[in-house]
Amino acid sequence: MEAPHHQAPANVLKITVNSPELMGELGRRLAKLLRPGDLVMLNGELGAGKTTLTRGLGEGLGVRGAVTSPTFVIARVHPPLGAGPALVHVDAYRLGGGLDEMEDLDLDVSLPESVIVVEWGEGKVEELTDDRLHVVIHRAVGDTTDEVREVTLTGLGERWAGADLASLAA
Repeated sequence: MEAPHHQAPANVLKITVNSPELMGELGRRLAKLLRPGDLVMLNGELGAGKTTLTRGLGEGLGVRGAVTSPTFVIARVHPPLGAGPALVHVDAYRLGGGLDEMEDLDLDVSLPESVIVVEWGEGKVEELTDDRLHVVIHRAVGDTTDEVREVTLTGLGERWAGADLASLAA
């Protein structure tokens, strides 16, 4: 009798980020851990810092083009300036059908060879892969003018089981 198949335990890191500059820095650090085919799901309310994090990621990956929120285009491709992967930045907020719709976007890029960052992807892109990194950004409780954010990174699947997320907290 085979052992029941179960998901590898999640690899979780919680860190406090005190400024937009540090959020960008977190993105640059995260870029070092990413490889082609990785899916990063980014959640957090408006203004939480999702685009700031993704901008840092783009800088860390060395891709072309300023990373801005892709709200009106749904997805934007930032080709690599060097040998690294392209960054595909997706805003799934208005994607109703999830994956099929993603494929219909005809992104002119091979997803397995790219790093894909999806904002608002919950419930829409999970079927892409069992291996994904969930990043949730929460404002610190209370004071809305405060720049402090709690960031929880959860690596799911074998790809992330051994990843050194702790290196991000440096």
